[in-house]
Amino acid sequence: MAVPGSSEKMLKKAQTLPADQVFLDLEDAVAPAAKPAARQTIVEALNHGDWSGKTRVVRVNDADTQWAHEDVLHIVRGAGANLDCIMLPKVEKVAHITWLDILLTQVERELGLPVGGIGIEAQIEGPAGLSEIDAIAAATPRTEALIFGPGDFMAAMKMPALTIGAPGESGFDPFDTVMMTIAMAARKHGLQAIDGPFAMIRDVEGYTAAAERAAAYGYDGKWVLHPGQLEAANDVFAPDQDLYDKAEFILDAYDYYTSDAGGNLGAVMLGDEMIDEASRKLATVTAERGRLLNMARTTQFTPAS
Repeated sequence: MAVPGSSEKMLKKAQTLPADQVFLDLEDAVAPAAKPAARQTIVEALNHGDWSGKTRVVRVNDADTQWAHEDVLHIVRGAGANLDCIMLPKVEKVAHITWLDILLTQVERELGLPVGGIGIEAQIEGPAGLSEIDAIAAATPRTEALIFGPGDFMAAMKMPALTIGAPGESGFDPFDTVMMTIAMAARKHGLQAIDGPFAMIRDVEGYTAAAERAAAYGYDGKWVLHPGQLEAANDVFAPDQDLYDKAEFILDAYDYYTSDAGGNLGAVMLGDEMIDEASRKLATVTAERGRLLNMARTTQFTPAS
């Protein structure tokens, strides 16, 4: 969930919400004159807030701005021990990630923090970044996620739209290629793929459709700008009970039938469906997601006698 770093009220509220990650924003959500004060507000929130169960992230300003260097120094020096990741927006070239990686290493050594302990989330928001996405994803082991930033991407591509994250009314989705490219790079390099914001915060139906699109491409999650979007996000990215049960059932059945006891079979009929190694891989994706959410099974596999 995105939280403006200049709003103490919202920082406190965010600690109570059922979000997997909260990022405290120093970039677009904070006016230029308010950025220095917002840095200290974020440090206080990280050090004294209760962020239990949430990944703690700060989005700094992009590497080409006058604020970025001091953003990183102030936040890490002030609250590095209570920080999981730095989110870097508008990553347009590998040098942006390299700069942040080196700076984080220097400050971690200065403070006696574990080197490499603070991760990086890279936000892809323009055609230059998309064209270098493979190199960006591979630039440092610190990188944990690639994030699609639709607003700036739409502006950079001169798309005739005014709403961030909405594809328009034509029925054609211009983000298809972008979404898949980011997802492919993330999976190739073992990173998370995260979809960006949907700005019409009262349009839960529209948000749900956008989240379902991201989930269909294999994304791990989608930004939430308002608590009203949280339930939809959690519903879309968590497997429903039937799918989770089926995934665990397939895994158990496949393990049995490929064993000596099950006949060492590579493919077998499970009800009306054939399962094989590809089925196991697909089922693993859903099962692992359910396990992360501590879902409980309601069915068990029993070999036919």
